[in-house]
Amino acid sequence: MHPLLTRLVALDLDPSSHALFGSGPLLVRGWIDTVGDLDVIARGKAWKQAIAAGQLELVADYGVDIVTIGESITVGTQWGIGDFFVDELIDTAETIDGIQCVLLEHVIAYKEIARRPKDIDHLAVIAANDPRR
Repeated sequence: MHPLLTRLVALDLDPSSHALFGSGPLLVRGWIDTVGDLDVIARGKAWKQAIAAGQLELVADYGVDIVTIGESITVGTQWGIGDFFVDELIDTAETIDGIQCVLLEHVIAYKEIARRPKDIDHLAVIAANDPRR
């Protein structure tokens, strides 16, 4: 397991109140080998656990609070890019290797909005690896 994923699992966040988003679900599946950080959405108990484990800060560009845990895990109660409902993302998350992951359809929607070079690469990775695509 990738060291960042091991670190995320060690946080023992409440599984019913968080999910891995961004590029993380691709890392969990083994479709990519590296990420700059892990992005986690959280609510309720998992959000409180994150605050206890990290540093709360405001991301002014998006107007959202996040918790930074170490240098490579960020936890937020909102998603700054696109129009996503955190409760839906968490409630529909799937468990892969013990890690709650946002469904690929939401990852695809986000990456299609962001359209950064890495997002375009990741969309191609999803298309090549997901049998439903």
